[in-house]
Amino acid sequence: MPRSRPSPRSPFSPLSRTSLLSRRTLLATGGALGAGGLLTACGDDKGDGGNSSKRGGAWAFKDDRGRTAKADRRPRRVVAYIGAAAALHDFGIECTGVFGPTKLKNGDPDVQAAGVDVDKVTVIGNTWGQFNIEKYVGLRPELLVSTMNVSPTLWYVPEESADKILPIAPSAGILTGKTTLTKAIGRFAELAESLGADLRATKVTAAKKRFEDASERLRKAARAAKSRGGIRVLAMAAQADRMYVGDPHDFTDLRHYSDLGVEFVTPTSTAKGGFFQDLGWENANRYEADLILVDKRTGNLQPAELKKTKPTWARLPAARSDQAIPWFNEAQFSHAGYAPLIERLATAIEDSKKVA
Repeated sequence: MPRSRPSPRSPFSPLSRTSLLSRRTLLATGGALGAGGLLTACGDDKGDGGNSSKRGGAWAFKDDRGRTAKADRRPRRVVAYIGAAAALHDFGIECTGVFGPTKLKNGDPDVQAAGVDVDKVTVIGNTWGQFNIEKYVGLRPELLVSTMNVSPTLWYVPEESADKILPIAPSAGILTGKTTLTKAIGRFAELAESLGADLRATKVTAAKKRFEDASERLRKAARAAKSRGGIRVLAMAAQADRMYVGDPHDFTDLRHYSDLGVEFVTPTSTAKGGFFQDLGWENANRYEADLILVDKRTGNLQPAELKKTKPTWARLPAARSDQAIPWFNEAQFSHAGYAPLIERLATAIEDSKKVA
C-alpha cells in the first residue's frame, strides 16, 4: 500500500519515491501511558476467527500473516505503526507508543496521525528506517501492531533489524494492500475488539453508518456522472522530478471506489510490484482526466505548488478547472477514517464537469 518510506517504498507511497526507486523497487506499496488508561472501552471477550481476549485470562489473535499472537492476558501496552494506531484509536483503543510519520518538523501532527494525540504517545521513530529499539524496550511493549502491503513484511519495521525487534513482544500484522477496504477495516475492528474495544459503542456504530451512507452516495454520484458523459479520475503523487500515476487495481481505497462505479484512469504499465507508473513531467498529459486525486502525504507536492512550478501540470484540463482534490491514500483503516474521504470524493464527482 502507499506509504512514505525511503526504501522499498509502499505502493501507496511515492513520498520518497525518488530515493526509494534508486534504492530498490516498491514492496507493494506524553511518555508511556499508564496501563489502566490505554483502553477507553471494553466489549465482548471473544472475537471472530479464533481470536479471544478473556479479561484476566489468556489472549490470542490470528493476524494476516497466519500467525497467532498470544499473551497470558489482554495486551494493554500496545506499540503500533502510526496508521495502525490511528485505526485502533477510532475503534476505542489507545496505543502507548508509535512509529512512522507522526510529527512534522514543527511538532504538529503528521496527516497520518489522524485522531492520535501525538503529545500523549511515545514516538520511537518518525521517518522511514527509524525504530529506536532501546526506547521500544523501555516502553515494556505487550503487543506490536503494523499494517502490511505484502505479507509477512510489517510496514515501517526495519527489515535489517526485524530479527531483533520481533522477539521482544508478540506482533500482529494487518493486510491493507491489495485487499478490500471493508476487509481491512473489519480486521482492525476484530483486533480492537480483542483488545477490549466495544464495537457497539455509539461512536463506532455511527461511524460505520456514515461510511455506508457515504459509499452509497458515491455510488449514486458515479452513476449520475456516467449519465452526463462520464468523469474520469486519475490518482497520482507528485515529486519534484517525477509524477506517479496510481493503478486503481492495486490501491485498497481506489478499488473500493471503483467497485462503487467511479471511472479511473489505469496506467498502461507499473513498476515491479505494481501500484504506480512513474512519468517525467514532460509526459504529465499522457492520460486524460477530468478529476485528479493528489497524494496528500507529507513530502508530496500539492496543486498550488504544482501550478507554480510545473507548466505541464498547469496545462492539464483538470488543473486548469481546479478539479483536483487531496488523496489520502494511507488513511487509517476505520469507518471513521474513510467516511469523510468518500464523502469528499462524492462531492467532487458531483461538482466536476467533463473537461478532458
